[in-house]
Amino acid sequence: MGEVKVIGSTLSLFCTRVEWALKLKGVEYEYIHEDLLNKSPLLLKHNPVHKKVPVVLHGDRAIAESLVILEYLDDTWKESPMLPQDPYEKSMARFLAKFNDEKCILGAFNACKAEGEEKEKAIESAKESLSFLEKQIEGKMFFGGGKIGFLDFAVGWIPLWLGAMEQVGEMKLLDAEKFPSLHEWSQNFIQIPLIKEALPPRQKVVANLTAFVSYLRSLASHKQ
Repeated sequence: MGEVKVIGSTLSLFCTRVEWALKLKGVEYEYIHEDLLNKSPLLLKHNPVHKKVPVVLHGDRAIAESLVILEYLDDTWKESPMLPQDPYEKSMARFLAKFNDEKCILGAFNACKAEGEEKEKAIESAKESLSFLEKQIEGKMFFGGGKIGFLDFAVGWIPLWLGAMEQVGEMKLLDAEKFPSLHEWSQNFIQIPLIKEALPPRQKVVANLTAFVSYLRSLASHKQ
């Protein structure tokens, strides 16, 4: 099938979801750690448009963007399918994954870095997005039903990275009483061996996020 390499950063939630998918599929791969402050010629060559990780190299092919990579892996390695076979269910999984990336992750991060009057507004907006995910997981073990799949990997940032955002932003978004189903899914998901073994240390995620948020706040203060 060709050699597989991942250009990534172990602290990135987008890179970690790709690792989860590769482990689920049983695909052996080489991990190439990228210094995001000093981007390598290899990364710039294979992702010249966005210049971001993750990038998967499969033989002479380069695939960028984590959700696109997940679909490529699912189409290439048929074992342990991640996406539903039904066209409607598949389209909904894609829609929800995009919603998760554009609304939930971004909303939580905006709430994390917000200060002053904007913070409460950002927190409420983030909770509103999470409430939509709550409805999708109600009564189910996983987002796709009885087994782990595409949407679980997309939403898999919640147990670790959302917790880090809550700590750095000194806030609470995923309240167990308000989001019981999402909270229970989060607790179960993080205990799955292939998920747990690919997670970076929480303290490193928190330290990295703290530095990034401080940098963004510093830039914002200089613009005022």
